[in-house]
Amino acid sequence: MVTTAPPPPPTVEYVTEKTRSPEFRLAAGALSGLRQDLVVNAFAYRPLPPLNPDGSLIRRLPARIQGAAVWAPHAAVGLFCLITLTVWQTSQVTGFASLLSVTLPILALAMTLVRPVGGFWLSIAAVLLVNVLGTYGGMWPWSPTVFFAHLCVLTVVTLRTRPRSAVWMWLITAFVGYSMETLLDRWYPTNTSQLLFVSGVLMLLASTHLIRKGAKEEVAAQQTVTAVERDRRTLLEERTTIARELHDVVAHHMSVVAIQAEAAPYRVENPPPELEQAFATIRENAVAALTELRRILGVVRAEDYEAPDAPQPVLADLDQLLGNVSEAGLSTEKTITGAVRTLPPGIELSAFRIVQEALSNTLRHAPGSTAKVEVSYVLGGIGLRIVNTAPRGLVKPSPGAGHGITGMRERVTMLQGEMTAEPTDDGGYEVTAFIPVPAATTEESV
Repeated sequence: MVTTAPPPPPTVEYVTEKTRSPEFRLAAGALSGLRQDLVVNAFAYRPLPPLNPDGSLIRRLPARIQGAAVWAPHAAVGLFCLITLTVWQTSQVTGFASLLSVTLPILALAMTLVRPVGGFWLSIAAVLLVNVLGTYGGMWPWSPTVFFAHLCVLTVVTLRTRPRSAVWMWLITAFVGYSMETLLDRWYPTNTSQLLFVSGVLMLLASTHLIRKGAKEEVAAQQTVTAVERDRRTLLEERTTIARELHDVVAHHMSVVAIQAEAAPYRVENPPPELEQAFATIRENAVAALTELRRILGVVRAEDYEAPDAPQPVLADLDQLLGNVSEAGLSTEKTITGAVRTLPPGIELSAFRIVQEALSNTLRHAPGSTAKVEVSYVLGGIGLRIVNTAPRGLVKPSPGAGHGITGMRERVTMLQGEMTAEPTDDGGYEVTAFIPVPAATTEESV
């Protein structure tokens, strides 16, 4: 007896994206793009917004017509509708199709203001209905009204969508036009080729405008991001500089505290053990605080940073600063009001740096001007005012990166103060700052 093995089970081959041919994927992608651009949400409500009143063109117009100029696109569509109505008088369409040849194109134009893609499909429907329901002599299948209105619809919708949608609309127009010429032969000259040529030029110009506009917006966005990152980097650099300076000031004073606490018991004859223990505790805490300060704030020092040999400047050094800027060509005048007193080192240093940076900005941005420096010692703190006149002479201002104002604001903010920096009415510039000083930390000068 001869037995035969059962046939193998049928195999099922699953076609995946990787096994499909490149041509199939290209065609599928093209159809997906068509569906996404012209089918999905084709009649979605998208009203045309008015123009930006701050645009470069509208700003040049007289003030009395700027409010109306923002509605120029809407007025242009209305003008197209009136021209379509005028062109209708020259049309040779007869019967009920004559009414459709003017009504549908005008509705399609009006629809581009609120539903642009829907306006395109209505314009396509207009040419189909006019050719199916009416006969006329002359150029066809695009009657004069449909020809003009469809050109306007294609241009407006291109401006309101994107270049890929313009390509699809142009191809659909070509397909519909040539199909009508093939299926409805009426022994008259056809005008689909003329329509495609003119519409191609208009849509190319509109797409070029869109691409340029998109490129400008992208560049503007990148410039904004770059400016934000630059400001952030500037802020970090200024904070690093401030931390370095304050580190030097605080470290110096903490070192003095540790040394004085260690030497204090030897200045008293037979000091009690409690006093020696108290001074030892003070010294240990000062050394521990100094160690932690150097460990935490020391990380902001660059590898090539060297601590200054001279002590950090204070407000008493303003005369030397004014002398230096005077030698550089800036005439200055100093005014001090209130009772001069010694302030905490951090406030003295920050106040000096603010005046220094303001005068440096004056040298760079206002050559030939004069500057006034006012320092006001008041009960609750210290006020600063640095104002310069408008630049004079033939020397051009030097461009700056904007670090100066950022650094001054950061110092004032760190000390819970307030600061303003703005141009003056006579073309100069004024910087004012107030830094609060708690009464318990002020020390009257001798």
